[in-house]
Amino acid sequence: MKISCTVNGTPRAVEGAWEGESLLSVLRDRMDLPGSKNACEQGECGSCSVYMDGALVCACLVLGGQANGRDIVTVEGLSAADALHPVQEAFVEAGAVQCGFCTPGLVLATHDLLGRVPEPSLLQIREALAGNICRCTGYAKIIDAVQLAAGRMSGTAR
Repeated sequence: MKISCTVNGTPRAVEGAWEGESLLSVLRDRMDLPGSKNACEQGECGSCSVYMDGALVCACLVLGGQANGRDIVTVEGLSAADALHPVQEAFVEAGAVQCGFCTPGLVLATHDLLGRVPEPSLLQIREALAGNICRCTGYAKIIDAVQLAAGRMSGTAR
């Protein structure tokens, strides 16, 4: 099966994909984009999150063929050239990156939240991140990172 889509702003095509292959597998194994992580393969942990046509999805639950003709943005696509996105910077500065396995999904979930709610409450942050599991932290530094990014992106200091 051939899959043609736009990934991180660049037209991409994959030949010979298996019909049951997940978008996650296509991105990681065929397009050499390892940012989205393969953790649960059941859409429970959020580590494989990507945008598909602007909607946050678990790439492990999307068939690669469903991406045909679609616009996909991975965690690699958030940064511009050599500069990290403000959300990515905030995660690094707040110490919210430990083993890094959950980080791509948390960064995308944060990016999605701040795109909808520029100055979220603590409850809104917790709800937005509820689909992401981190096995290393108690989430305090992750919440700090979200608040730091929100303050910077909205122009208010936190």
